[in-house]
Amino acid sequence: MNCETVIRNARVLDGSGADAAVVDVALADGRITGIGPTLTVRAAEEVDGAGLVLAPGFIDTHTHDDTSVIETPQMLPKISQGVTTVIVGNCGISAAPVRLRGSVPDPMTLLGPAENFRYPTFAHYVNAVRTAQPAINVAALAGHTAIRNNHMDRLDRAATEEELRGMRADLQEALDAGAIGLSTGLAYANANAATTEEVEALAALLRGSEGVYATHMRTETERILDAMAEAFAVGAFAHAPVVISHLKCAGVDNWGRSEEVLQALEAARATQAVYADCYPYAAGSSTLDLKQVDERVEITITGCAAYPHVTGKSLQQIAQEWGVSQLEAARRLQPAGAIYHSIAESDMRRILAHPATMVGSDGLPHDSHPHPRLWGTFPRVLGRYCRQEKLFPLAQAVHKMTGMPAARFGLTGRGLIRTGYAADLVLFDADAVIDTATFAEPVRAAAGIERVWVNGILTYTAAGTTGARAGQFLARTGRPAHA
Repeated sequence: MNCETVIRNARVLDGSGADAAVVDVALADGRITGIGPTLTVRAAEEVDGAGLVLAPGFIDTHTHDDTSVIETPQMLPKISQGVTTVIVGNCGISAAPVRLRGSVPDPMTLLGPAENFRYPTFAHYVNAVRTAQPAINVAALAGHTAIRNNHMDRLDRAATEEELRGMRADLQEALDAGAIGLSTGLAYANANAATTEEVEALAALLRGSEGVYATHMRTETERILDAMAEAFAVGAFAHAPVVISHLKCAGVDNWGRSEEVLQALEAARATQAVYADCYPYAAGSSTLDLKQVDERVEITITGCAAYPHVTGKSLQQIAQEWGVSQLEAARRLQPAGAIYHSIAESDMRRILAHPATMVGSDGLPHDSHPHPRLWGTFPRVLGRYCRQEKLFPLAQAVHKMTGMPAARFGLTGRGLIRTGYAADLVLFDADAVIDTATFAEPVRAAAGIERVWVNGILTYTAAGTTGARAGQFLARTGRPAHA
């Protein structure tokens, strides 16, 4: 048998959660064509994987790379981590379908300036991704806030029946064009006025589409259990699997509640398909929100158009320099981006380790001084939380990044090392892989990622990008698996 590439003698973690086996893996025509202890194949390229781990390419379940995959298609922050697929359109904000009715509403600004929103239909966005051919695969959710913006003159109220009909038409077009589901960002002001009934009316379209419902819940603070109950109710109404975005107990007054939060998750899982994603940091990042200004919490400014020189400084430092309170400093800085050190490490670890939790970076590529999760999430899980702190076995860590999200989001033929599956693969050194991005220096590639293949094409090595871009748009192809 002839093939393009054969990787020999690597410890293969196939993404299922099973233990590693030392085997050879052959690739041809973008697919895995052979797996075995000693494959007798001739290959154009032979790679010695001895001492290294070969895993399916990592799937970043929670990103805001919607416009980045088109504007910066090399996608170095992700490919350098071993990420081969990103799921975009999270938190109710997506690049499509969007028809701006004025300025870009918050938090859609996280995806860039107005000129980045050039996709009035989801089909336009799909075509743009295919034309750009980014270095990684892209699967996309349709965002509730984005769709609201298309039909409402004001976003601080519930939609009317007529507006809702237009919103449903937009969502149906997105689902028909390959969207993998619907996302909401009900915590944000421009979606918070939406009633549960408004969300259910949209989510009802998921029943026949086999899509997922992903939600940045109405709150992650004091009333988090109520917000979870609402998310579960929407999923049950729509007969759709629910993914709780970046599950956390946010705010100092909410620390220590992860056990009861996970108990609520488990209770819901007894009757419906419910999952979560989590990033491995005790700090979140978003737009600068006055409601989240708390002088007990360290807040760092990640970008500010009016005062660019404050980027990277803490809100406390800025307030002291200006001789004002932190709340007043935040008012002056708006609009801006911020990192909030508002999560307890113990809560984050407990949520990250839960069997229903996947890994998502939630990185913000348009921030001038981004949260280090943009560059470091996946190697941090493997290096710090798996190897160093032994929060879970390596096979489980890889499963959370590969087979599990592929099944949950219906990415058929990906996420596992199986004959016939897409050749999205990462070869890494389990003894050396680690994040190097820090809050002080966030734009730094990880260590220990040796090679990355996307659809069978070598895209990244330890020396850097190869320049190849073989990513595809992944349209919804099958019902999400819940086993």
